[in-house]
Amino acid sequence: MGVSTSSPEKGISLVLVDFPPVNALPVTGWFALADAVRAAGRDPATRCVVLAARGRGFNAGVDIKEIQARGGEALVGANRGCFEAFAAVYECEVPVVAAVRGFCLGGGVGLVGNADVIVASEDAVFGLPELDRGALGAATHLARLVPQHLLRALYYTARTVSAAELHAHGSVWRVTPPDELESAALELAREIAAKDGELLRLAKAALNGIDPVDVRRSYRFEQGFTYEASVGGVADRVRDTFGSGAGERGSGE
Repeated sequence: MGVSTSSPEKGISLVLVDFPPVNALPVTGWFALADAVRAAGRDPATRCVVLAARGRGFNAGVDIKEIQARGGEALVGANRGCFEAFAAVYECEVPVVAAVRGFCLGGGVGLVGNADVIVASEDAVFGLPELDRGALGAATHLARLVPQHLLRALYYTARTVSAAELHAHGSVWRVTPPDELESAALELAREIAAKDGELLRLAKAALNGIDPVDVRRSYRFEQGFTYEASVGGVADRVRDTFGSGAGERGSGE
């Protein structure tokens, strides 16, 4: 349980997230994930990072129960932890391949939206349930996956979009059967890791440098509205009404 790092092949670092039952990460989990991705990217032997998860789905966002139990302290911690984890993926010194299975909600969208490439299983679904969970955020990252008008429809309705739909939009590289996801992600990582390591790092820096959106500033702007909803009482009112299932613990953020 937690965040672990391994090297399944030369040049590849696998960062694995495992927070049962639904990978709704506590505050410490987001910071641990950020540290693991940054450390993998700093390792001169690493040329590609694969970000994956065990359990029922890739990520269900922040742990709402922790926020409900600890109040403002946990909310601020979750905001900061998500910010650091998303930034770590985006700023990782080498390309990051996200291997997504099952649900990818809220903070999960923040992670994969900042990844370099996404490989997803046929059962993968992506969405921001923020408006159903008393939060706002990660629209910055969903905007990297779908066109603007679809982004707004998904955000306002809290609906999800399938891996196949994202593949049609060009934001998912490949869709695989669930049992082939990890091998497909490693196959792509292997192809990337075969390139010159120094040149790969320059390429990552160059691509980030020409990005039309400053993802750090954009997401930080969104987080201000999450905090406003919290101190204004709107967040608690909405959180007290949400139902069971994967959302029982996970939120957006």
